[in-house]
Amino acid sequence: MAGSGSPQPKQPKAPKPSADLKPPQVMQITRKDEQERLRREADAARAAAEQALQRARELEQAAQQAGAPAAANAPTAPSRPATAKAPAQGDDDLFDTSDLEGLTMADLLGPADRKPRSKGSSTGSPAGAQGGSAQPAARSRSVDDFDFDEEAFLAALDENEPVGTTGDVVHGTVIGLESDGVYVDIGGKAPGFMPKSECGLGVITNLKERFPKGLEIDVLVTREQNADGMVTISCRALALRQSWDKVKVLEKEGKVVQVKVSGFNRGGVTCDLEGLRGFIPRSQLQDGENHESLVGKTLGVAFLEVNSETRKLVLSEKRAATAARFSELEVGQLVEGHVVAVKPYGFFVDLGGISGLLHQSVITGGSLRSLREVFDHGDLVKALITELDPGRGRIALNTAMLEGQPGELLVEKDKVMAEAVDRANRARNVLRQQEQSAG
Repeated sequence: MAGSGSPQPKQPKAPKPSADLKPPQVMQITRKDEQERLRREADAARAAAEQALQRARELEQAAQQAGAPAAANAPTAPSRPATAKAPAQGDDDLFDTSDLEGLTMADLLGPADRKPRSKGSSTGSPAGAQGGSAQPAARSRSVDDFDFDEEAFLAALDENEPVGTTGDVVHGTVIGLESDGVYVDIGGKAPGFMPKSECGLGVITNLKERFPKGLEIDVLVTREQNADGMVTISCRALALRQSWDKVKVLEKEGKVVQVKVSGFNRGGVTCDLEGLRGFIPRSQLQDGENHESLVGKTLGVAFLEVNSETRKLVLSEKRAATAARFSELEVGQLVEGHVVAVKPYGFFVDLGGISGLLHQSVITGGSLRSLREVFDHGDLVKALITELDPGRGRIALNTAMLEGQPGELLVEKDKVMAEAVDRANRARNVLRQQEQSAG
């Protein structure tokens, strides 16, 4: 008891917190703060709604004064209390939206300037609802309402179109020089670059003299544009393409060309033709046993193989001699030579570097029991040319047409050979008549 005078027991003192230990700082958001924030947002929304409502009333009054019906899209605002309703304190009644019921987004934002729809629009008021006329409704703009310049659009595409596809020949103007190449304006967003090694066939020691600024040249695109829009171009590649094209034409026409021997190896000799490296095998040389001595000499050659894809250009001196001899011959011409080979099917006659075949069927018009009955190895033969095939190197000969009567060669061979020139003239007339009848 308090008055008993008995001593009160001492309460143990709580330990003092250590200076190093601080109570954790915790950010607390009270319910009151949250309610205050929501209340401010509700007040702002009511203010916006009141402004929209006031704007709708002004429009309605202006329409009534002008004698026109109120706009269909401005409905009468619902009644609301004169004073703002106090915000509820519960969690579900923090924001009162009862004043906004019945309002649309157009009511809140106010009327916008829009183009009227056509009378056939399905969104207008029904006909006859307001004096028998439909109220035009607004519509949003479409892509067709905006201006479109097709020529300007295509021009923009052309400006951004990549210039130069690999393999294309383009025309350009030299605009700059570097130690390692040349810059050429070819019409792209960046100039084309031509490395020094691609500036032409052979070695170019002075780029400045060879490619002065302003020089217009044709180049071949060898690599399409990189990330900077620059393409790699080449004069050398274009020159090689043009050289291959020329050589293919010469081969097709069966021409004999002159080349200068530039080197040799075990298999033959090398030469230069239109900037291309050609090869002549030893078997196709007139002097194949001593081909080393041909370096520096000029030879007439014909074409054996022309392939631009594999870059193979094989030539022949022997075929050139044959081609040159063929150019001197024609069908119906009288030629003479010696028999160099006797075969079961006829004779091969040397005509000066090339051989012609006298087939057994056209030796004589008579009955022939043995080929050697008329000619033998080494005999002189005069015959008419009836067919020429330079591509395969074939010449067809005929002696039966020199006979006055079938089998004359069997009994008077010397007489037929001696009168071969006159007899050949008559035979040519027969050949012309046969060609005309066949044509």
